[in-house]
Amino acid sequence: MNLTLERIALAAERLRLPDVPALVAAQAEEAVKRELSYAQFLEEVLVAQAEVADRRAADTLLRLAGFPQKKTLEEFDFAFQPGVSRKQVKELASCAFVERAENLILLGPPGVGKTHLAIALGIEATRHRLQTKFTTAARMMTSLAEARTAGTFSRRLTSYVRPRLLIIDEVGFLPLDSDQASLLFEVVSRRYERGSIILTSNKSYGEWAEVFSGDQIIATAILDRLLHHGTTIAIKGESYRLKDKKRAGVMQDPKTEEES
Repeated sequence: MNLTLERIALAAERLRLPDVPALVAAQAEEAVKRELSYAQFLEEVLVAQAEVADRRAADTLLRLAGFPQKKTLEEFDFAFQPGVSRKQVKELASCAFVERAENLILLGPPGVGKTHLAIALGIEATRHRLQTKFTTAARMMTSLAEARTAGTFSRRLTSYVRPRLLIIDEVGFLPLDSDQASLLFEVVSRRYERGSIILTSNKSYGEWAEVFSGDQIIATAILDRLLHHGTTIAIKGESYRLKDKKRAGVMQDPKTEEES
C-alpha cells in the first residue's frame, strides 16, 4: 500500500494534482466500507481535488481583489432596503452578467448599501473563479495619472482592463477634471464588451455632466458604453449609518420630530 501511495504521489505531482495523495489515503478506507467501485472511488477523489482547487483559487482571487472589507449578500438587509430586489440580486450573484461582459450600475445617496452590494457581488465573482479588482474612482485616477508620469501607463491601464470584473466605487463623490474624465473613459472604452464593470455613484445620470466638470460629451460617451449592456439599480432608501444612530438614540427620526 505504501508503494502504491508513493507511485500515486509521483503521478499526481506530474499531473499537478497536489492534493490527490492525501485524498486517496483519507478516502480509501471509507471507499472499502461503502463498497464503492473503482470508478466511484476515482470520481470521489477527483471531485474532492476539484473542490480543493476551487477553494484555493477563490481564496487567492479574493486576496488579490483588494476589497477594503468583507461584505456578503447574507449580511445585506433587504428588509431595510425594500427597493432592492432579492430575486434580482440573487440572479446577479450567479455572475452570468460577468460571463456576458455586462455592467451593473448602483445609484443612490451615501450609506444605502451600494458599496456593500458591489463588494458582495465581487466576492461571489471570486468564488466563481473570476478575476476581480476593486478600486475607488479617485484611487484609480491617481494611480493612472502617476503611471503616466512614470512612463508605465500601459502596464497600469492593463491592470484595470484585464480582470473579468472591475468594481469602481464612489464615482461622483469627488468631481473629476478633464484629464481624469479622459482616463475613466479610457478604462470604460477598453473594457466595453470585453469585461464587466460594477460602478457605484451617488449621482443620478442627469448629474453626471457636473461630475465631469460640466463636460456633457464625455459624460454621455461614458454612459453610452456603460448602459449599452448594463443594468441599473437605483437605491432610494435610508442610510444604514443613520439607522444605526437612530437605534442608538444619537439622532431623532425626522418622522418623530414632525409628530412632536
